[in-house]
Amino acid sequence: MVETLESEIVRLGAQGDGIADVPGGPLYVPYTLAGERVTVRRDDGKVHLVEVLSASADRVSAPCPHFGTCGGCKLQHMSAPSYLDWKREQVVSALAQRGIDSPVAPVIACRGHRRRAVLSARQTGAGVLLGFHREASHELVDLHTCVVMHPGIVAALDGVRALIAPLMSRSGVMRVTLTWTAGGLDVALDDVAAKLTPELRAKIASTATAAGFARVSVAREPVYQGLTPLLHLAAAEVVPPPGSFLQAVAEMEDEMARLVSEAVGKAKTVADLFCGVGAFTFRLAAGARVFAADSDKDALAALLAAVRKTPGLKPIEARTRDLFREPLSATELRDFDAVVFDPPRAGADAQARMIARSKVKTVVAVSCNPATLARDVRTMLEGGYKIESITPLDQFLYSPHLETVAVLRR
Repeated sequence: MVETLESEIVRLGAQGDGIADVPGGPLYVPYTLAGERVTVRRDDGKVHLVEVLSASADRVSAPCPHFGTCGGCKLQHMSAPSYLDWKREQVVSALAQRGIDSPVAPVIACRGHRRRAVLSARQTGAGVLLGFHREASHELVDLHTCVVMHPGIVAALDGVRALIAPLMSRSGVMRVTLTWTAGGLDVALDDVAAKLTPELRAKIASTATAAGFARVSVAREPVYQGLTPLLHLAAAEVVPPPGSFLQAVAEMEDEMARLVSEAVGKAKTVADLFCGVGAFTFRLAAGARVFAADSDKDALAALLAAVRKTPGLKPIEARTRDLFREPLSATELRDFDAVVFDPPRAGADAQARMIARSKVKTVVAVSCNPATLARDVRTMLEGGYKIESITPLDQFLYSPHLETVAVLRR
């Protein structure tokens, strides 16, 4: 059933949608702001904005022509001050839900572009579609510009289409991870339909060479490398594994690393948990002995390869370890003056419990999920820690997501 109604937006939800209170419960309306009066179409449970009848003073023109169709950015229509205040409130609210009343610093605004993008691709009669899905849809929005991706990635999109066209079936969808590095574009492909024959490998090499790509990988196995994809992490040069996790924006990674390093201070021994390829490891090793742990063997191999080539570092020990199933125990943690942990969105519940039982003086929690951060901080507060600072960072521009760095002391 299709229904059209007029409603007032009373507040914003956690994902950035406007919320109208209507009979039957809250109505979530994308691309709206608190205080606006709007016309909405409700169609089989899906809600679409039809018209803004009365706009908020906080509404601005979106900078991207794909806004409203591409599901990648939902908050381009909000003025910068209101946008940053709303993001900060996500952290305040998550902490409050865990009974934590702590000062939260203003959000550090995003600067720089995303150096890593995970896109979807589909073969059609008109050619390859490459981009993000529409909001709450399987339909792909074919991107030719993007205000948040690194310009080097945007400029290469047509070259990527040419690269993947012979690798795709007419019915399948391919995942394409594009990473901008100091060596150029690193292309990682998953869900490739075609068999990689010698002829197809030669075609990949020819297309990638013409486009100036650094590396092309299929299912995390390199099939072409013309240049070395490099990440500069403090004094180190790291060659990331194909498709590996990286912080989205290099400049914001630097901001997080600055906060982490300042919090650790003059600690002599530091555990860097969920370390990945070493976003914080190499900065910390400028002044401290570092134990780095992660479950990703390839990431740790890349980290250790960079360690061997980088002079002037304090000793770095790296170990493969599933910290969800086997967190460092309170006994193991007694060897460290400080612990830094930067887990995935699920947080570090098991590790936080071990830290709460330990005597580590300084803990720095880095998180992309305010809810799981609040849970882990609550655990450590109950173990005797106190919050020194909580700083949100807008790494994910125009999206509801953000990073937060929390510093705790025993």
